[in-house]
Amino acid sequence: MQSTSTHLAMSDKENEITATVLRERSRLGGFIRRRVADAGEAEDILQDVMLEFVQAYRLPEPIEQVGAWLFRVARNRIIDRFRKKKEQQLVDPADIDDVDGADDSFRLDLALPAADGGPEAAYARSRLLQALQEALDELPEAQREVFVAHELDGISFKQMVADSGVAQNTLLARKRYAVLHLRRRLQAVYDELEM
Repeated sequence: MQSTSTHLAMSDKENEITATVLRERSRLGGFIRRRVADAGEAEDILQDVMLEFVQAYRLPEPIEQVGAWLFRVARNRIIDRFRKKKEQQLVDPADIDDVDGADDSFRLDLALPAADGGPEAAYARSRLLQALQEALDELPEAQREVFVAHELDGISFKQMVADSGVAQNTLLARKRYAVLHLRRRLQAVYDELEM
């Protein structure tokens, strides 16, 4: 008899989990998508949150205010993703195998918080863009031109060599110095924003 009551209790718990997931999934998914631009990444975060919910719900300690708990976990997962992106280093031009600039391992637009990610993300994005502009203005003109052409305009090093007549190694060195300067300057802003 005891195993039947245990089975019923587990079944009730499973039903509660299913009902909560069905009830909160779309609202939670919308919350995450407003803060994370990449749809695949947003879905990954949603799945992570739901998995953590199922694991936590099965623990003996009950979750008070399930909806608030889910949104808090989602917010923490989003912050964790932003922190991981912060840790992504700009690609060192000397490490690029494809000198045509086809390496997409770093994209500035993905390193910034989503434009439609709510007031905190909007503030962080505007602060980072402002700091980036200030840091770019501090660069010597030749370094700034190479960085902007390659990273923001998507012009390959091969094309820059053809357009300017400047040696490719010189262009790579200029970009490398620009990247090092920008890393130092933007790190201070990331630290300030605690991202």
